[in-house]
Amino acid sequence: MMNMIYVLVVLSLILVIVAVWAIHWAINKNQFDDLDSPAYSILEDDTPADRYQRRQQKEQQQNQSKAQSETTSKEDK
Repeated sequence: MMNMIYVLVVLSLILVIVAVWAIHWAINKNQFDDLDSPAYSILEDDTPADRYQRRQQKEQQQNQSKAQSETTSKEDK
């Protein structure tokens, strides 16, 4: 009977460590930054083509910002 208590204590400690790690990871990855917008996204009339187009535009913007930062870093040298 005592052996089972030791096993349960160890398992509960592991569970707590995993939960703390998951919360820490979520906070560091900014998962809690915008809690309101996803609730409104269900109301938008959005087709898969619209989502694809937005994704392409976002990738282009990211590529442009990367290129600008690279040229800025080269100019600084």
